[in-house]
Amino acid sequence: MGPIVLTQLATGLSMLAGAALVKSVMDQKPMAGPLCPSCNGTGRVACLCSRWSDGDAGCRACSGSGRMACSSCGGTGTGRPIPVQISMRPPNRPS
Repeated sequence: MGPIVLTQLATGLSMLAGAALVKSVMDQKPMAGPLCPSCNGTGRVACLCSRWSDGDAGCRACSGSGRMACSSCGGTGTGRPIPVQISMRPPNRPS
């Protein structure tokens, strides 16, 4: 084998080792926030077409799988903060 082939082999092996390291870190400590209480972190909930049908499943929302994206988390599986607008009024000062 020539030096170019050995260099490419070493590069490929180091990329695989790096990917394995990143995967092991992500499995131990995910960076996601708290789990969504509606879908328990799966990001999918039962589709309405399977809840109200007589055994068949399939609509545009679920593409025939019977499960659609969770509306609470948007399919991410993590809780989302609720945006809140806080208004402040200047204090009343006597004139």
